[in-house]
Amino acid sequence: MKVKICGIRSVEAAGHAVQCGVDALGFVFARSKRQITALEARNIIETLPKEVWKVGVFVNENAETIKRIAETAGLTHIQLHGDENLEDYQSIELPLLKAYSIQFPQDLEKMDTITADYILLDSPPAEYHGGNGSSFEWDLAEAIGMTKTNIILAGGLNPENIGKAIRKIKPFMVDVSSGVETNGEKDLTKIQDFITKAKNAGEEM
Repeated sequence: MKVKICGIRSVEAAGHAVQCGVDALGFVFARSKRQITALEARNIIETLPKEVWKVGVFVNENAETIKRIAETAGLTHIQLHGDENLEDYQSIELPLLKAYSIQFPQDLEKMDTITADYILLDSPPAEYHGGNGSSFEWDLAEAIGMTKTNIILAGGLNPENIGKAIRKIKPFMVDVSSGVETNGEKDLTKIQDFITKAKNAGEEM
């Protein structure tokens, strides 16, 4: 089971996540309480192993700006979390993760037409796109992980519910942000607990 920790803003949190076995780290460049600059992200990314994904999270940003930030920061993947048309972002030439909010059964009907490298299932947006700590009804997407190998599950995950979520959805990767925070900051103990439980649940499948 692959694990992504999103909203990284410090070398300490990133390094700890790597030691715990994280597979991907997310850096938010959209308006958010976890927003980071390209130079701040680069200072963290320069300390990371090559094999760890460095994912830039953007909301309705133009491709030229994303490409410039990706080159400055050293991103390896791009996550689009708004209403983007995927065709407009092929020029970035990095793997694309496309987030989709799941609220109704018909929200899953579009999955067969998505051309992104990875599909991120998330809860409906609140104040920000993603990172709001709420989950969607997992029963809606229970079958999709068995039919697709590129599903990333996000939205309201935490150390307490991650095992159940993985067994229900069977995703390729799980993505957490607020679920491993305390008072708005990354909690090293929660990061370790989340990664351990996610990996264990993946081995049990």
